[in-house]
Amino acid sequence: MSDLAYWPSSKPLSKKDKFAKNRDYIENLNHIDQIWESLKFKCGDTLAVCDLRGKYKEKITYSELADLIAKVSFAFRNYGLLKGDVVTVISENSPRWLVADQGLMRLGAINAVRGINSPSVELDYIIKHSNSVGLIVQSKEVWLNLNNKEELKKRLKFIINLEDEQFESLISWSQFINAGEKENSQNTVIENSNPKIDDVATILYTSGTTGKPKGVPLTHANFLHQIINLAYIADPEPGTSVLSVLPIWHSYERSAEYFFFSCGCSQYYTIPKFLKDDITQIKPVVMATVPRLWEAIHDGFFQALKKMPSKKQKLIKFLIKNSSVFKRSLRKIRNFDINQITFKSKIPLLASVISRYPLHKLSTIVVWPNILRQLCGEKLKFPINGGGALPEHVDLFFESLGVDVLVGYGLTETSPVLTCRRRELNVRGSSGQPLAFTEIKIVNDDKKKILKFREVGKILVKGPQVMKGYLNNELATKEVLSKDGWFDTGDLGFLIPNGSLFITGRSKDTIVLSSGENIEPNPLETEILSSEFINQIQLVGQDKKCLTALVVPNVELVKNKFVEEDLSELNLNKNIGTFFKSQINNLLKSRLGARSEEQILDCYFADAFTLENGLLTQTLKQKRKEIEKKYSLQIENMYENKFSKEI
Repeated sequence: MSDLAYWPSSKPLSKKDKFAKNRDYIENLNHIDQIWESLKFKCGDTLAVCDLRGKYKEKITYSELADLIAKVSFAFRNYGLLKGDVVTVISENSPRWLVADQGLMRLGAINAVRGINSPSVELDYIIKHSNSVGLIVQSKEVWLNLNNKEELKKRLKFIINLEDEQFESLISWSQFINAGEKENSQNTVIENSNPKIDDVATILYTSGTTGKPKGVPLTHANFLHQIINLAYIADPEPGTSVLSVLPIWHSYERSAEYFFFSCGCSQYYTIPKFLKDDITQIKPVVMATVPRLWEAIHDGFFQALKKMPSKKQKLIKFLIKNSSVFKRSLRKIRNFDINQITFKSKIPLLASVISRYPLHKLSTIVVWPNILRQLCGEKLKFPINGGGALPEHVDLFFESLGVDVLVGYGLTETSPVLTCRRRELNVRGSSGQPLAFTEIKIVNDDKKKILKFREVGKILVKGPQVMKGYLNNELATKEVLSKDGWFDTGDLGFLIPNGSLFITGRSKDTIVLSSGENIEPNPLETEILSSEFINQIQLVGQDKKCLTALVVPNVELVKNKFVEEDLSELNLNKNIGTFFKSQINNLLKSRLGARSEEQILDCYFADAFTLENGLLTQTLKQKRKEIEKKYSLQIENMYENKFSKEI
């Protein structure tokens, strides 16, 4: 076997499950929107989608959903929409978004999508850049937030409001639906009679944090690859409850939803604010999530634990520790770890597993079900995490309680899923193994040499889910996509022999110190987040002699620990600053393979990074450049005020 870090295109690692075989009809489709007639026949009375927190609280069965999509496609045609036309959709999750999305695809049209919290300048750019001939907005407030409204009224074929309220020249949702009623009742044939698998389905736009957003056209072939091959990761049956909390217009949530719908699942829309309540009410079996959601659940549990009687706290912590050691030892014995160990090394681990098993088993029967019922509704079988690495301590916590989080990896340009951990090969710390027919290789900086297993380099990928190029941007396309189809992800990582991919950071996020040392901040930040005193962290230090940190502290814990301190201005309190600096540096020192330059000089206490202040993306990733820009003065002050004293 070659020791080069290249994973060739192949069939999935696991066999097709029983339900996946019942989805064989998908493999013969050319368009995503073709699934609905089959689902109407197979799951007609099953609840398809329910809006828990939206304005209209709509509940729609698969039969009703198929009929609505047909009506909407007729309505779009009635308003002059043609195959290949682009319509911009600015909205968050709702059944109406889904119906509009699929109605457009049924007609052979394309949507360019974005969320309502995007800056108006960005929305204006997307409408113009995509050459949209129509516009759909979530509400009149979204419409009023746009610029150039008079020009849009003249140029666009229609402007649809997803709410029922009529406002100015906006077409209300009910008015729009009525426009398709007459033709639909007469069984008029939709003009898109020759759907091709390479037709563009949607145009997604990158975050735009490093310049203007880039348009990513994704085809029906891209999405169909996802909904066919995600069946090897999860196998939900018809009627399975799915809780959707991520933005529906994002590639990760979108591919996941198409897959869940293709299985006949019942999807419930919520928002992060109500996740804690809705997850215990709905008791989902499947969820598409991001790391921040798991971190919030983890932190919330330990906050609640602190309010319990001291003896109960100690008992639960002891049981968690026992199960954690049991699970970690068992994982190493089964070689579900970065490094495989010798048979001799497995002997003490086996002894640990045997001795800890009785108490772990008792915990799984008596204690963990009650905790899981409060945390995630107890039934969660397929929690699929994307959009970033899951901190090891959070991963291990849920593993100890019996929840195997299936971490995946991908990008907007790859539809997005490239890899995902399997339940039968859940290597902690990794982003899983490639999906079917997906090639991955790790190369050096000039991309001319394939590195060996466990050597860190650039991640290049190739497969049916990869885009063909950016919209109207040939230069950007050439930068990331080779002539033979290899896509440069911009990420750094390494492969191990069983195909598991480990992400170590973004090449653009690499911090280069003035000494020339390269620092990958992502794994360091993940380690730091294991401190209960730190909610968010960003390391900085480009072109500086050493690192510093922007820290969002857990204010409640700080208040409890420093009861007698003046907390009116944390950045003026030397005791608290010293405590946090020590916490961070001790965690960094304890990392396997820690280097001397991976220490911070100082830290600054920042306000929370949120969606509202523009410092988080819609999938709750930190916008590094925006954060550094906002705190540029404070960053410079850390170096000016501290360096001469402490180095």
